[in-house]
Amino acid sequence: MFRDRADAAQQLIRALAAHRGKHPLVLAIPRGAVPMGRQIAHALGGDLDVVLVRKLAAPDNPELAIGAVVETGWTWLNRHAQTAGASDAYIEQARQEQLAVIHERRARYTPLQPPIDPAGRDVIVVDDGLATGATMMAALHAVRVRHPARLTCAVPVAARGAAARVRQLCDTLVCLSMPEEFYAVGQFYENFPPVEDSEVEAILAGYGPLPTAKFKPPGYM
Repeated sequence: MFRDRADAAQQLIRALAAHRGKHPLVLAIPRGAVPMGRQIAHALGGDLDVVLVRKLAAPDNPELAIGAVVETGWTWLNRHAQTAGASDAYIEQARQEQLAVIHERRARYTPLQPPIDPAGRDVIVVDDGLATGATMMAALHAVRVRHPARLTCAVPVAARGAAARVRQLCDTLVCLSMPEEFYAVGQFYENFPPVEDSEVEAILAGYGPLPTAKFKPPGYM
């Protein structure tokens, strides 16, 4: 369906055209969505930042999300978390481990770009796809409590159940495809390599709070 994340970002840009001229704040979920967020923010004439959130994985199944935690420590849990084998002790340990990752990333990212306040802004939260929707739900909650003027979730592809859950937490859901059969986000990309920390840091270092006319991300025409 998508050649790669750059192709997905270009398709999302067309779907988000109404945000041009509104100086939106594009918040990408690290790491995979950050290159996409850069393209989207530049094309729409907005700012780029990240929203730090980490998935809580089920015991013995790192691909299955039982919840997610945000930078403040607020945690969303799937109602089936215990059915997946997650005890209270396991959940708390996973939560602390993922918070440590979030705090370590914040320590690296902030010197490159101080966090941008979403209050009163037209905010677009971007990810490269939604399987369970756990991380996006937590991210939207983290942004909503900071009082954006309008909150949009933008993803190339989502499982239908995840899309339905996420839709309740944002003003607008922009999703290009909701296929009936959904196993993993990567199945909808021809090329879906991992995004490394070094790439995220380079993007944040090179894309300040205000985009400039001279900056053009790779693949942007």
